[in-house]
Amino acid sequence: MNIVPAWNRAATQVKAYRAQLRFCLRMTVAALLAFALTQLLAIPLHGLWAVLTAVVATQVSVGGSLRAAAEYVVGTIGGVAYATFVGVLVPHATPLALAGVLALTVAPLAGAAALNPSFRVAPFTAVIVLLISNELGEGPLESALYRLLEVALGGAVAVTVSLLVFPERAYGLGLDAAARALDQLAQVLPELLAGFSRKLDLDEVRRIQDATGEAVANCLAIAAEAKRERFVNLGPEPDPGPLARTLLRLRHDLVIIGRAAVAPLPDILSSRLGPLLASLAAGASDYLRQSASALRSRRSPPPLDPITTTLEAYTSEIAVLRNQGLTRSLSSSEVERLFALGFALEQLHRNFVDLARCVEEAARPRGKAKPSTGSPD
Repeated sequence: MNIVPAWNRAATQVKAYRAQLRFCLRMTVAALLAFALTQLLAIPLHGLWAVLTAVVATQVSVGGSLRAAAEYVVGTIGGVAYATFVGVLVPHATPLALAGVLALTVAPLAGAAALNPSFRVAPFTAVIVLLISNELGEGPLESALYRLLEVALGGAVAVTVSLLVFPERAYGLGLDAAARALDQLAQVLPELLAGFSRKLDLDEVRRIQDATGEAVANCLAIAAEAKRERFVNLGPEPDPGPLARTLLRLRHDLVIIGRAAVAPLPDILSSRLGPLLASLAAGASDYLRQSASALRSRRSPPPLDPITTTLEAYTSEIAVLRNQGLTRSLSSSEVERLFALGFALEQLHRNFVDLARCVEEAARPRGKAKPSTGSPD
């Protein structure tokens, strides 16, 4: 009788980590396939370089694999070419001479890696070419050719496996990451707006802001991978850039609100604006959660009218307070915080409009997305 619940729990866990499990399978297949090919080609050291390249270049998404393979190939070509050039021109028959050649090779490549991430593997590649070639009795040129062959083979295997073995599109991963970020923003927004009615824990606010920043940064990284997939997709997905940038702007809105909420508003304002801000926080939080749900299920965004109505009521109340002269007694810092809040809420509403457009775009069937005409910046 306990088998069915246990099976359901196991199935739920597998579904929750489906992307990770597929990634494990793809990397294993890539490593084994690269190893098998190197055995057929009788490459020295059991095809070590090809297998390493296949493992390193296989990423969670197809776009990530394309990026990793391209960077690895570029870095390898740079490292191999420079190490071969130095190894051929500068004799290094003694350990001391080899140390000098090693320094002469690694230093410039390390500088290139610091300037351009694509060259991160160049110093490592150069060391392999210089040191292993001597141990195997190969010349620098022969060693360089083997390394290029192996890296090209490993990169090709990684990309092929990523495309054919349970391919995971970065676009879909990006929508899921965006939905998680929206859920996080939905949880944070009411807490920040509550700071205008009661004192907040500033350390907690900083922790909240850092967490939302990491979530949005993750979405931006996945969006960059999804753009690369548009070059290999037969049915292009919508441009992920507008959604990622909208999330970034929403996060900036929360940063402004958090800075303005360092202290509660005066009682005379809090009693009038507090209920409106609480209503706005609840509506905005609900809108963000519904938008997250819409992204996950690829359906149209929720209506924005309730938030628009609440924001108009807040703006009208601010005008009434000014007409009654209740804002004249405020200090300059209180006026600045009240202005910053109004500005942030206006920007929040504009970004909600952009978010609705992005969610609507994601809801369209594949192959029916409108051509990108620029992001709603």
